[in-house]
Amino acid sequence: MRAGWRAAGMRGLGALVPAGMAAVLALAAAPARAWEVVRSQRALADVPTRLAPASEAPATVLRPQQPAGALAARTQESTLQRSAGPQTVLREAEVPRERLAQTRALWAELKAHPTPEQAISIDLPADVLFDFDKADLRPDAAPSLDKAAELIKSYAAAPLTVRGHTDGKGTDAYNDSLSLRRAGTVSAALQQRTGRPARVEGLGKREPVAPNTTPDGRDDPQGRQLNRRVQILIGVPGTQPKEGR
Repeated sequence: MRAGWRAAGMRGLGALVPAGMAAVLALAAAPARAWEVVRSQRALADVPTRLAPASEAPATVLRPQQPAGALAARTQESTLQRSAGPQTVLREAEVPRERLAQTRALWAELKAHPTPEQAISIDLPADVLFDFDKADLRPDAAPSLDKAAELIKSYAAAPLTVRGHTDGKGTDAYNDSLSLRRAGTVSAALQQRTGRPARVEGLGKREPVAPNTTPDGRDDPQGRQLNRRVQILIGVPGTQPKEGR
């Protein structure tokens, strides 16, 4: 009875098992096949390799590992901005904070520049300050002297020197005398505006800043005009002005 039931059950199994399961059972009941291994004659070096990131993989960032206690270099840019103008050469640290913007503007207007001794030099054209062969200030010289005086006020502890220069025409004795008188006139005008005296020097034609003649020996009016000037030097605190030659 039990054996008959088993036989009947196996005969009716096809009707009771779903089609997919029947296929699995059929494969399991089938005899095992022998698989044949075929070696490829193609070298792996000839097979192109293609690396593709997984669609949801996190991005990989390589960073050099710093040893413990090492100082790591920072690439973040500094937020400190350089001020307009040559702040180090023109001794910005000496200028009171409330006068800093005004001083920077005066540097540009007066074309102030440093000397090798780090003094601040202001060259005022003599043709703007004086009439030809004269040492009395022209009425329209006041604006240039006012600006120079304001720049001087920004350096309260600096010694002052005023030097007169001429072009190459005339004798040394005449040019020395004229340049000294012009320097004295400018020094007096600055003292009225700042209350500070200045050392006065007349250098005549001995320190030109441009040629008085062209290379072929002809007169150079533009060069001579650059040489006719009054130089105001704002010296370094605690130092003596350099003697003129």
